[in-house]
Amino acid sequence: MTSRGSKVTARSSSEARAVARTQTLIKGTAGIGTVRKTTLPGGLRIVTETLPSVRSATFGIWAHVGSRDETPALNGATHYLEHLLFKGTHQRSALDISAALDAVGGEMNAFTAKEYTCYYARVLDTDLPLAIDVVCDMLTGSLILEEDVNVERGAILEEIAMTEDDPGDCVHDLFAHTMFGNNALGRPVLGTVDTVNALTADRIRRFYKKHYDPTHLVVACAGNIDHNKVVRQVRAAFEKAGAFKNTDAQPIAPRDGSRTIRTSGKVELLSRKTEQAHVVLGMPGLARTDDRRWAMGVLNTALGGGMSSRLFQEVREKRGLAYSVYSYTSGFADCGLFGVYAGCRPSQVHDVLRICRDELDHVAQNGLSDDEIARAIGQLRGSTVLGLEDTGALMNRIGKSELCWGEQMSVDDMLAEIAAVTPDEVRAVARDILGQRPSLSVIGPLKDKQASRLHGAVA
Repeated sequence: MTSRGSKVTARSSSEARAVARTQTLIKGTAGIGTVRKTTLPGGLRIVTETLPSVRSATFGIWAHVGSRDETPALNGATHYLEHLLFKGTHQRSALDISAALDAVGGEMNAFTAKEYTCYYARVLDTDLPLAIDVVCDMLTGSLILEEDVNVERGAILEEIAMTEDDPGDCVHDLFAHTMFGNNALGRPVLGTVDTVNALTADRIRRFYKKHYDPTHLVVACAGNIDHNKVVRQVRAAFEKAGAFKNTDAQPIAPRDGSRTIRTSGKVELLSRKTEQAHVVLGMPGLARTDDRRWAMGVLNTALGGGMSSRLFQEVREKRGLAYSVYSYTSGFADCGLFGVYAGCRPSQVHDVLRICRDELDHVAQNGLSDDEIARAIGQLRGSTVLGLEDTGALMNRIGKSELCWGEQMSVDDMLAEIAAVTPDEVRAVARDILGQRPSLSVIGPLKDKQASRLHGAVA
């Protein structure tokens, strides 16, 4: 392959090796489900979960940076950078990166959220050293060449266009803007056409150097793995790249937010010539660290989390007004959202909104029945376990837990928290959350008379 930049030389690691700290966070049965953590002297945290019974492993690196960390002018930089880390390093071209994982049948991808970014690879357990080497190389040795920035700009603009062509997806970005306005949480993760066109290689490089320091990273690995081997391989990869510039550095603490201001009673309509009207009716929710989040999860499940939920039954089963209707929660460091989504014919949008608002008001005032709460608890417990049946989901759980909470919770403890939720706790959180004045976001071909009636849904 042709040279893509000067090679980084390895630095001495004798000081670093002396002070690594390892601890067992969750002790599994016969080693299964054991979660261990090592903190290297450069501030890099490595968390693993061992499952000897599987033949795969998922390796990921979580970065403590998301679209929330962008200024208005840098909107989209985090996601742009996610793309660019696949474009080549001092050791590998973009083709080398993809070919290495393809050659062993592995899967590699990444995602950007509002408060974090994750890069990961899923491979056979025997190919884990390769996955570690490739992903670590991407995170520590990216070149971010101007030619790659210019080429990838077109791909990102196409991704923005693809999202805008999917109103069922785009309406959630609109709802974030409705609730948060021009605050960073209200801006789209992908950025806009204008901000993406304005980003330069130099600005993205500075963003990369600021946010991809080892103190801002969490390595997570789950599957048929050995913790000590993973630590040695990760350490070697980071030392080879000269990433540990300050061996006294400590990991940054979980994000604590800044008490983001959210609006209520606001309506935003984006007129589009679509076959359906896509609506999100919602209100402020809970921060991800709020002790009431377990009760909120039960409430959300009972309201719109499945086929037996209130919203599904009232909107789809009884009246056939929508094919897709559900509720959801989003928790951030200092705040959250609760929303109800539905896609329906434009002529039915006011009926759908009226039914959704009536159900929310009814539950806020009267609560849910004991049977509904018991069913929601069972559903949430089952879906929690079923959602953790592969190594990718386990890697996500331990990586996000370390980055966002700074601690780990076993599956048994999670199930116990859900089972311990009482009807009174669910009714209390229903009063607090659903009793607020909602806001509304709509995408669709609504006429002026229809549009003018939307404010009635949030009155």
